[in-house]
Amino acid sequence: QVQLVESGGGLVQAGGSLRLSCAASGSIFSINGMGWYRQAPGKQRELVAAITRGGSTNYADSVKGRFTISRDNAKNTVYLQMNSLKPEDTAVYYCNVVLTTSPDILPKNYWGQGTRVTVSS
Repeated sequence: QVQLVESGGGLVQAGGSLRLSCAASGSIFSINGMGWYRQAPGKQRELVAAITRGGSTNYADSVKGRFTISRDNAKNTVYLQMNSLKPEDTAVYYCNVVLTTSPDILPKNYWGQGTRVTVSS
């Protein structure tokens, strides 16, 4: 069993900041990629940011320069620091982790339960 627990969402005014966290626990052998996706009402889920085990990062164009993804491999945790938030950042944010539960099983995707971020204008 693998659990992903997210925290850090909430209501913030435009220009403000929030920090999301996602901790993975359970039967984890190793974690590969970690990332954050978001889904706004009426829209498809989209990638916000991703980070490899080695620390290479990738961002959606809409958040470059404002959001920073990081991870703590010792804690199996991924973070998303969100600065200069805009109303269009309003969405439910989901963490995504690609991990293996044993050395002879292929990596699988796991999703967090989602945390809501609302940015008021």
